Amino acid sequence: MTAYLDLIMFAALMAAILMGFPVAFSIAGVAIIFASLGWILGVMDISLLGALGQRVFGLLSNQVLIAIPLFVLMGAILEKSRIAEELLDTMGRLFGQLKGGLGISVVLVGALLAASTGIVGATVVAMGMIALPAMLRAGYDARVASGIVCTAGTLGQIIPPSTLLIILADVMSNAYQQAQYEQGKFSVEALSVGQFFAAALVPGLVLVVLYLLYILVRGMLRPQDMPSAPEELARPSGRQVMRAVVPPILLIFAVLGAILGGVATPTEAASVGGIGALLMAGARAGGPSRLILSGAAALILLGILSGVHPVRLQRSDLSEADLAAGLFYALLAAVAAIAVLAALRSGLKKRILHEAVTSTTTMTAMIFATILAAGMFSLVFIGLGGEERVAHILGNMPGGPSGALLFCMLFIFVLGFFLDFVEISVIVLPLVTPALILMGHDPVWLGILIAINLQTSFLTPPFGFSLFYLRGAAPKEVTTRQIYQGVVPFIGLQALGVLLVWLIPGLATWLPSAIF
Repeated sequence: MTAYLDLIMFAALMAAILMGFPVAFSIAGVAIIFASLGWILGVMDISLLGALGQRVFGLLSNQVLIAIPLFVLMGAILEKSRIAEELLDTMGRLFGQLKGGLGISVVLVGALLAASTGIVGATVVAMGMIALPAMLRAGYDARVASGIVCTAGTLGQIIPPSTLLIILADVMSNAYQQAQYEQGKFSVEALSVGQFFAAALVPGLVLVVLYLLYILVRGMLRPQDMPSAPEELARPSGRQVMRAVVPPILLIFAVLGAILGGVATPTEAASVGGIGALLMAGARAGGPSRLILSGAAALILLGILSGVHPVRLQRSDLSEADLAAGLFYALLAAVAAIAVLAALRSGLKKRILHEAVTSTTTMTAMIFATILAAGMFSLVFIGLGGEERVAHILGNMPGGPSGALLFCMLFIFVLGFFLDFVEISVIVLPLVTPALILMGHDPVWLGILIAINLQTSFLTPPFGFSLFYLRGAAPKEVTTRQIYQGVVPFIGLQALGVLLVWLIPGLATWLPSAIF
């Protein structure tokens, strides 16, 4: 019995979560109970828990994870200011006359929102409230419409900037360093969030293409499932399309361009995204649009010029040209600050920021509480001999490194039926990824395979989070059974995406190796 205490501990955690206890409390509570049991039975050194304080300090001082609340805030502001709704409505009217056109527009909007918000729940709920009724009115099969909305909403997990990728980058970097220590290397390399953002970009677009091809083919084979939108649906003008599409695209370029171009760290780029979202929300809320546009232009110009010709005013050997440039930069900063204050005033007046900050605080608290509790769980699991058991199981898998990886991918996929991506990332991955890296798997490629697999966990019944989000936002005539049936083909497409990245590693490794 005592020899299997680590496995019993894992099973107890699954049971606690499925019984409906809050996740963070379940993880920490199970860890404390089994640490006590292990100590009483003499199979665990309780002094191991002394390392918990260091883990908490390490989490709170982790520069990578600071980007999470900033990216969440950026997405929350875009959602609460109804920018996402305008984008969805405009794209729906643009593609509506095609067979499957509304479905195409939902996937494209999902990709744009993924790259500008990264929040799955907000995207699925927004689409469930706006796009799903429009698709049903156009005569779409309820199963097809539900599947498209659910799947397009989950793109926020794989297309950067994504909370999943930030957590995954931290976990994989730690696993990579641990694997290097075990190989006897003491001058270790680390992995950055930027590498994972770059690695996820092409696979994310591959998934978008797979979804679009499926919708187009199904629209041709079964036009009754996805008819064209009613002809009275007014097509948007070019100006309306530009107004809806250009601001999110500029925001995406500002954030991802800053990270991939090496201009800013992910945390700095996240703050850029937050300010950009605030300016967009301020203009949307009726703020002085000319001033806000001037401020946005000033910030873009300041970023470019300061990169081309940096000026450090504290130096004593500055030329007159440097002083003039410094004065001009200060003027640009002043214009930008006034624009940000004006946007802030408009956002507060319309109560956009109140809701966005509340949403951000709630989600950030949930993520960090889970990570803290998982730190305690992994300490106890290691103390009970779980790490050695995992390494032994993977090392004895038939098929060598590929067999071990296949087993882990299937295990993560099954866990996705019951657990959220945060729990899987911070509980399971630290246990299995060091062993997989030691077997010779590239850590960045491995991380992207796991990321697509974890994205699938949002779609798998019965506990897929996207299914719950859509159930809460969908019209009453759409049944839970129809939602479950609708996502099945897209789960198959997700599996095909994993297979493509597995067979063609360059999809995940080419861009980060070219940039970094």
